Amino acid sequence: MALWAQMTPQLQYLSTQTLNELYPETFPLDVRHYLASWIEEQRWENFDVDNMEQEPQALRLLEQMVHLLQEVAQLNPNLVDRVKLQHISRNLSVFQPQPMQLVRTVRDILRKERHLLAQAQIPQGPPDTSGTPQPAREDGKTDVDNLVLKVLEIQNCRQTLHQLQEDLNWEKQEMESIQGQNELDPQHSDQVARQTRIQQLEFTYSICAKKRVQLLQDALRALEQCQACLLLRIKSWRWEQHRATIGVHFDDNLGSLQTWCEQLLGVNGNLRQELMLVKRDHGEVETFNTLVESLAHLLKTLIQSSLVVDKQPPQVIKTQSKFSTTIRYLLGEKMAPGKPVLLKAQIITEAQAKNLGQQEIVPNENVGELINSTAILEHNTSSKSTCATFRNMSIRRIKRADRKGSESVTEEKFALLFTTEITITGCESPYGIQTISLPVVVIVHGSQEINAMATIIWDCAFSESNRIPFVVPERVSWKQMCEALSSKFMSEVQTQRCLDRYNLHFLAQKIFDQPDISEDLSNMPVSWAQFNKEVLPGRNFTFWQWFEGVMDLTKKCLRDYWSEGLIFGFIGKQHLHVILQNKPNGTFLLRFSDSEIGGITIAYVGPSDNGGRKIQNIQPFTKKDLDSAGLGDRIRDINCITHVYPDLSKNDVFKKFFTVPSPPNPDGYLPFKLTTVVNPGDQCSSTSSIPPDTPIDMYGQSMSSVYGSSMNQNIFSPLPQSTTPFMPEQIPVQGPLYQSPMPQAPSSEEIDMEALEGILSSFCQNTNKDLH
Repeated sequence: MALWAQMTPQLQYLSTQTLNELYPETFPLDVRHYLASWIEEQRWENFDVDNMEQEPQALRLLEQMVHLLQEVAQLNPNLVDRVKLQHISRNLSVFQPQPMQLVRTVRDILRKERHLLAQAQIPQGPPDTSGTPQPAREDGKTDVDNLVLKVLEIQNCRQTLHQLQEDLNWEKQEMESIQGQNELDPQHSDQVARQTRIQQLEFTYSICAKKRVQLLQDALRALEQCQACLLLRIKSWRWEQHRATIGVHFDDNLGSLQTWCEQLLGVNGNLRQELMLVKRDHGEVETFNTLVESLAHLLKTLIQSSLVVDKQPPQVIKTQSKFSTTIRYLLGEKMAPGKPVLLKAQIITEAQAKNLGQQEIVPNENVGELINSTAILEHNTSSKSTCATFRNMSIRRIKRADRKGSESVTEEKFALLFTTEITITGCESPYGIQTISLPVVVIVHGSQEINAMATIIWDCAFSESNRIPFVVPERVSWKQMCEALSSKFMSEVQTQRCLDRYNLHFLAQKIFDQPDISEDLSNMPVSWAQFNKEVLPGRNFTFWQWFEGVMDLTKKCLRDYWSEGLIFGFIGKQHLHVILQNKPNGTFLLRFSDSEIGGITIAYVGPSDNGGRKIQNIQPFTKKDLDSAGLGDRIRDINCITHVYPDLSKNDVFKKFFTVPSPPNPDGYLPFKLTTVVNPGDQCSSTSSIPPDTPIDMYGQSMSSVYGSSMNQNIFSPLPQSTTPFMPEQIPVQGPLYQSPMPQAPSSEEIDMEALEGILSSFCQNTNKDLH
């Protein structure tokens, strides 16, 4: 019963049609289940199903089976099951005239079960959140296990035809012998019986031969459907890999796809072999030639579609810099041994990538010079993967296309093309195969990196899965943009706290330059120019440059603060009044700077000169500032802030971020620390006094209710808006408080014309001037 114990859990993953073919009406699943132990104890493989002398032994097995099934029926307490089993036991009498057919049926069922388990042919879906495997989606005849059963049926049909042919040859030989002995009596009983037997065999052979051809045609159609499903899944895997750039979940495991590819290759080989045998038996027939051509096309497509970029190269590549990438061949274990397979890489333009899909040829024009651009496909026995790893690749130079209008070098997309020739075991000639990487942007200077990444983000977030390389829309809805920004922020910062609706509304007001807009902006179109070509009003940077600076600061210095809800996020000065209007002096919150790339500021309630209260903003802290003294220490040092919104003591909330005082140095020097000092009396640092009225937010709610009692004490949900006046900060350290956005020029030994253009372009963008 060991075989049935393994088979039972897998039955739920088999399609209904597969189950019906595995357990026919003459031998239903119930018999296999209730008599599992007895069935597996019998020696079905010892039978010669064509030896009529073993029929009495087969008949005894049939009688025992009927008797055991009747006993099971009598002992079953369920009336419905009892009647059903009794009915099945009576139907087994169909094997009474041909007991060897029972042996053949049971033997084939056991063989198919072993084959399915040994080859792991039963596909399963991905595990759910609890780790329990889920059944794969049924897709009719596209299931691999169904294909394998069809191939087994074809092989059994061939064996039956072979046996029928041998029986015919024997009967005809005997007939000739009888005719020689009874020439004067053509109606001799033996002669008539032999003639009848020959006619029956010829009829059976004809029916079986037609069935064989029909089974081959059915199997080919099933193979086409199953392979189409596989190619769709490979394309989906590539698409998910593409979307992973903006933080979308991606399972990079290729093991199941590799198994699927290998199984289809095996089925294709078996069907080609069966077709060769059919042609041998029946000669050249147009139907057979069509089947052979179809199988050859499927084989070529499968072999050429099994090369994938397992580990993508960086999507922003700086010339003269090393990078790596890994290419995997999913049919690696089926490659013919002998000559090593060399994979070559070259860089291609967007136009060449478009033509590549149409012409399936390798571009001749060289648009860039790659160093270390060859690697060998090597098989790893432990991981069962065949990969070529380019470990020290670099781009020495790049040839740019002519740019139109205001198009920048950081908007030009390239790709890496990988090509080779592979010979598969069992195939006579090699196949040329190729695959391309995700789009990459090539830069020559670090100042171009942020703008190049904007091109990549836009491409990954808004391109269609079936696009022509590398077409992407010029405009998308704000709803799409929100999904991309929140996903990228969570991925980059490595946090589970997303951007809420208030954060996103503030971002919309910023990118559309509409600080007072309150309606739903989900369907408003946002353009590529608004995203990263046009500078924000009153600023010298684009929306993406500013947002990327916020992500970088949060990732490097403020991840824990953000994840625990200690940073209010994106909010403008108008809504600070609403949030803090009823709070006592010293109440503060943290928000991202609106005027500084990669800055965070503290807004707090302080006394005004007339005895009232006003909101003041401390000059933003940048990454450089927080590297010298962490945000927790700065909050501890500033005496004019005492309680974080809504009313929690700053020492209780931020104490785990305070730096422990250093012990005296062993050399006798006294330790020192940097202290943050703020001058609350600076009149230029404050906003206007806190207004008494409570405005209504864009959702028709009182903002005091949105930001008051409904606020979680640890997680902020700010309603965004524009912002800015900041209070200068006094820090007892030398040097600037923040880094200039101006790029640093390379040394005279490194500089080239394109690098110089990159520096000048960045300068013009930061100063809002035309390069020309």
